[in-house]
Amino acid sequence: MPPTMLLSCESISKSYGVKPLFADLSIGLAEGDHVGLIGPNGSGKSTLLKILAGIEDPDDGTRSVRRHVRIGYVPQEPSFPQDLTIEEVLAQVLRDDGLDPHEESSRITRALSLGEFPNAEQTVRTLSGGWKKRLAIAQSLLLEPDVLMMDEPTNHLDVEGILWLERVLRAESRAFLVVSHDRRFLESVAGRMIELSRVYPNGVFEAKGRYSDFLEQRDAALQAQANEHATLANKVRREVEWLRRGPKARTTKAKARIDSAGQLIDALAESETRKESAPAGIDFTASGRRSKQLIVAQQLTKALGTKKIVTDLDLILGPGQRLGLLGPNGSGKSTLMKLLSGALAPDAGTVTRADKLRIVSFEQHRDSLDQNATLRRSLAPSGGDAVVYQDRSVHLVSWAKRFLFRPEQLDLPVSRLSGGEQARLLIARLMLQPADVLMLDEPTNDLDIPTLDVLEDSLLEFPGALVLVTHDRWLLDRVSTMLLALDGEGKAEWFADFAQWEAAQGRSATSEFGPTPTRSSGNAGPRVKPVRKGLSYAEQKEWDKMEAMIEKAEAAVVASQKATEDPAVMSNAGELRTRYEALEAARTSVERLYARWAELETKRAQS
Repeated sequence: MPPTMLLSCESISKSYGVKPLFADLSIGLAEGDHVGLIGPNGSGKSTLLKILAGIEDPDDGTRSVRRHVRIGYVPQEPSFPQDLTIEEVLAQVLRDDGLDPHEESSRITRALSLGEFPNAEQTVRTLSGGWKKRLAIAQSLLLEPDVLMMDEPTNHLDVEGILWLERVLRAESRAFLVVSHDRRFLESVAGRMIELSRVYPNGVFEAKGRYSDFLEQRDAALQAQANEHATLANKVRREVEWLRRGPKARTTKAKARIDSAGQLIDALAESETRKESAPAGIDFTASGRRSKQLIVAQQLTKALGTKKIVTDLDLILGPGQRLGLLGPNGSGKSTLMKLLSGALAPDAGTVTRADKLRIVSFEQHRDSLDQNATLRRSLAPSGGDAVVYQDRSVHLVSWAKRFLFRPEQLDLPVSRLSGGEQARLLIARLMLQPADVLMLDEPTNDLDIPTLDVLEDSLLEFPGALVLVTHDRWLLDRVSTMLLALDGEGKAEWFADFAQWEAAQGRSATSEFGPTPTRSSGNAGPRVKPVRKGLSYAEQKEWDKMEAMIEKAEAAVVASQKATEDPAVMSNAGELRTRYEALEAARTSVERLYARWAELETKRAQS
């Protein structure tokens, strides 16, 4: 028997003012469905979630819920009474639902255990954003919903928190729908993907399987759509030529063909409006500096009060090296960035920067943006209607369009822009500054997946050095050439990639939790997804770039080897040690790439 439908929306539409979010949209959730919902910023994901949860009404269409189905909802930004403790918040939920917290104390105990809260008596006021998000998820699960709706649940969670959420959702037999831009998270928990986008004829595309399966199916669908568009365009071209020849419209046959030509032209116009819009044009400007060492830290030590950040850390950054920083919230990743950039002085040790080093920083909280300034002045602070990008003048309207801003938005204050728009604005400003080193602190917050893809490609092509802090493990793993993990107690440990760090934490998804359960369309019970043969979509992209990456890494080894043989440094023990460390790091990078190449080659041979 097919799984029972719990919740559905039929032919719903929603607009804000004159702007339609979606129209004639139908979607359903069945028992055991584990669904990921994605789409460009502004496509209506959060609004659709609220309609499904019964918080908002559609303009048109109907929402149907099976009798006695309970729905849980976790908003993007949860709020709680600040003076209540964690346990009191959970008890209040039971009271609001008409249950006695004393009789239901076992539920509260399970929720506290589920959230892994270290202290149930801690007040909400003292919780970080990540722990508040955990509380919101535990609060929703406390009432044992049949369907759980979550809007960007990984926001504010550190990597530890995201891994915790993945464990919770993989153990869930109940249905859930999650809006997320975290691609690795979606790959881990979703058994079905839905994308909202105007590029599809009915505004939505669905695919069974993981996120990587969805990418493959979507590419095939878009290619078929492009082929159909090209065929339609050819038909219209022939009909237009026929019309221009002035056909005699006296016969029924000629009149019918004229009518048919009009319908084809209308269909082509509709197809044109569905063409995929270009993503944001991100391309950071490198200074072209050829210094072998840009930042060198030796015996770096820093504490904030009694909290140790790093102790005796040695670090070298040169062109082409991309350092990813890992660690729980509050472990000091942003502080380490400030130490490397010179914004903060170390307690001990030294940080040496190349002469006139140009560092461009993306700050997590976007403090450099004046919320009262207009978008026009924020894009071009010096005034005028043009900006200078890579030594050429670009009109402000064209520059704004490159980052998906409409001309009518230019006179809006920054405070009226969404989180994703503010992130794109900050990137637009940074791109105008030539950089030797990029320091990006959570640049992915609020960015949609198309923009994340472009950002990833831009960072991979940036020839300077990069220091990256992000909770997006997909981006972190693909971009970083080395990872440094902070434990929040002053210890820092080096890793080649995220998988090595994960294995070191004893949290290998394969060994500890087993395969991710997915849901068969014809069976309500979980099943194990068979191992895919051949390369996934993401792995194929990685394979295509592997040869160039290996050549670049081997060139770095040769350059590092020559640097160690330079007679000028033979008598300088400190400099010689530094160069040998750079050589070892370059060799490690080559070994890691060859190991990954062999892994991908093995999978490719199975296809």
